Amino acid sequence: MRNTIVSLISIILGLVAGGLLMLFIGASPIEGYTYLFQGALKNISRIGDTLATATPLIFTGLAVAFAFRTGLFNIGAAGQMLIGGLCATAVALTFDLSRPILILVMILAGIVGGGLWAFIPGYFKARFNVHEVVSTIMMNWIAYWTVYYVVPGYFKGEFLETESRKLAEESTLRTPWLTEMFQGSYINLGLFFAVIAVIIIAFIINKTTLGFELKAVGFNRHAAEYAGMKVNRNIILSMLISGALAGLGGVALYTGNASSMQIGILPSQGYDGIAVALLGANSPIGVFFAALLFGILYSGTGFMNAMIEIPPELANTIIAIIIYFAATSVMIHRLLNKFRKTRSNANDVNGPVGKKGEA
Repeated sequence: MRNTIVSLISIILGLVAGGLLMLFIGASPIEGYTYLFQGALKNISRIGDTLATATPLIFTGLAVAFAFRTGLFNIGAAGQMLIGGLCATAVALTFDLSRPILILVMILAGIVGGGLWAFIPGYFKARFNVHEVVSTIMMNWIAYWTVYYVVPGYFKGEFLETESRKLAEESTLRTPWLTEMFQGSYINLGLFFAVIAVIIIAFIINKTTLGFELKAVGFNRHAAEYAGMKVNRNIILSMLISGALAGLGGVALYTGNASSMQIGILPSQGYDGIAVALLGANSPIGVFFAALLFGILYSGTGFMNAMIEIPPELANTIIAIIIYFAATSVMIHRLLNKFRKTRSNANDVNGPVGKKGEA
C-alpha cells in the first residue's frame, strides 16, 4: 500500500512539473493534458494503439522487476528483446506451418532466444562474480551487431537492406477480429500474453518456494547461502526468466506491433522497462499499470504536438521527472512517516484534553 501511494505521488508530481514546463513555453497545461489524453484515449482505435504501445513495456518491466527481486540489475532487456524478436521473425519467415502452431513456435523461439541471451551474464555473475550491469550492456551491443549482420544476410527485405522481409499477416500476432474490434488499431495477441505473464510472475514471486528463495537471495545473498539455498543456481535462473520475458517483449514488438525488423536500432522499450519496474515498485501488478501509463504518455504525445505544437520530447521529460520522484521514494517515505508521526502525536495530545474537558 505504501509503495502504491509513493508511485501515485510520483506520478502527480511529474504531471505537475510537466504542467509548469508547459507554462514556461507559453502553453496551457490544461489544454496540453487534455489533448495528450485525447490522443491516447479519444476513441476505440486510439485505445487499441495505446494498449499495443504498452504491451512490450509490460514484458520489459516484468523482466527488470523480476531480476530486481533477486538483487540483479538487468540492463540487457533491449538486447534480449532484439534476439527474441529475431528468433521469432526467423521462424515466421522460414517455416510454413498452420497459424496456431506457428505462433506457438514463434513464442517459444522468443523465450529461448531472450533467455539464452540473459543466461550468459547470469552465468558470469554466478560463476565469476562479473557485475551484471557491465555484462548485460555488452550483450546489448552484441545483439545489436548480430541483428545488423543477420537481417541483411539472411532475411533481407524486398526493397530495403536495412529491414527484414515483411511478415505475412497470418505470421504476425495480429488477428482480424481484434483489429476490427479496435477499428484498425495495431493491437494484437501480445497484450493477452502480457496479462498471462503478469499473472504467472505474480504467482511465482508470491506463492512458490522458488519465489521465496529468489527474494531471499535478493535481500541477502550470504544469509540465503547460509540457510542452504543454492544462490548461484537462483541467480542464473532469475536471469533466464528475466531474459525470457524480455524476449517475449521482442516477439510482441517485432511480430505484433510491427511486421519487420529494422537494423541499426536498439529498442528503447528495453531501457524504458527499467523505469516501468521502478515506478511499479517491482510488483507485477504495479508494472502492468505503470506500463499503461507510459503507453498513454507515448501515444498521446503526437496528438498533443499536432494540436498545440507542444514538443513531443515533453512526454519523455514528464516520464523522466516521474521516474526521478519514484527514485527518491526514500524521501517520500520519510515525509509520509513524518506526517503520520505528527498526526499521531497530535491525536495523543488532543485525546487526553478531550477527556479532561468532558470530565
